[in-house]
Amino acid sequence: MRAVIKRGPGVEGIEIGEVEVPTAGAGQVVVDVLATGICGTDVHIAHDEYAHERPVVMGHEVLGVVSSVGSDEDAGWLGAEVAIETYFSACEVCDMCRCGRRNLCRDRRSIGSFRNGGFAEKLLVPVINLHRLPDMPGELDGVLSEPLACIAQCLLDPPVVQPGDRVLVTGPGAMGQLAAQVAKASGGLVTLAGLPTDAERLAVAADLGVAITTEPPTEDAFDVVVECSGSASGAAGALRAARRGARYVQVGIFGRDVMLPFDILLYKELTVTSGFASTPSSWRSAMRLIEAGDVILTPLITKQVPLDSFFDALDAAARGEGLKTVITPRQTRVR
Repeated sequence: MRAVIKRGPGVEGIEIGEVEVPTAGAGQVVVDVLATGICGTDVHIAHDEYAHERPVVMGHEVLGVVSSVGSDEDAGWLGAEVAIETYFSACEVCDMCRCGRRNLCRDRRSIGSFRNGGFAEKLLVPVINLHRLPDMPGELDGVLSEPLACIAQCLLDPPVVQPGDRVLVTGPGAMGQLAAQVAKASGGLVTLAGLPTDAERLAVAADLGVAITTEPPTEDAFDVVVECSGSASGAAGALRAARRGARYVQVGIFGRDVMLPFDILLYKELTVTSGFASTPSSWRSAMRLIEAGDVILTPLITKQVPLDSFFDALDAAARGEGLKTVITPRQTRVR
């Protein structure tokens, strides 16, 4: 089957090639991939700014349908539309695994970086990774389940935003949009900040009832700041916008060492938290948010393209165009 394979260093090391069709073993399933989202992490992997092991099929934000199972007891999953947790395996015996924090296992191996991922027609995963999806208004909404679970890990476990909190989210990409919606659902008074060049992205948030701004955030004005831009300037602006005693949450990945005015943490006594990837608990929270209609996902999917258009879509993601572009591996490019 055809897939996007990272074989060598840099973007030049990526190719659209052929890999073997996977077969499910005991405790595993094969999923027919409906769509896989291009994530900022995929951009970092492409540029060797995020850990991975080559060769590997990229892609980890996967929506699909279970087409085969490796064990008879898992037959109830056949035909189910699912979203997929990203960890193919963890050691299961370290302190992190044993306290339910498999995301922090040093031996964790995730799809799209250390095991073959979702930029392919089919995907092999453990059955424990599957989440049945509630009814959704958009056909491909489920592809945003994984990034939503990551936001839930950052903001809901434990809860960061209290009702009435003034919340600033920096960076109006898909993660910033999701963070703004989750903070709003938590009772926060949310402002999503971007640059003037982010006008189209910010307009999506405004249509969903989120306050937006392209002005530098007011200093010392917010109870919670959530940094989703993955840029040093965005993080510095968020630190300055936090009031004394506020909470700072890092969501965006920089991909490199950056310089920040870190003395602000001391002077303001800020509480700094984050959340790396997701946990089963954050996935349950994400499913509840979707089922309750507390997050609106359809407008965040701004483009869907076939596998052949991967490189154009990757470049667009690196430039910050649109919100979420999804690859539909079974779709053929119209020539």
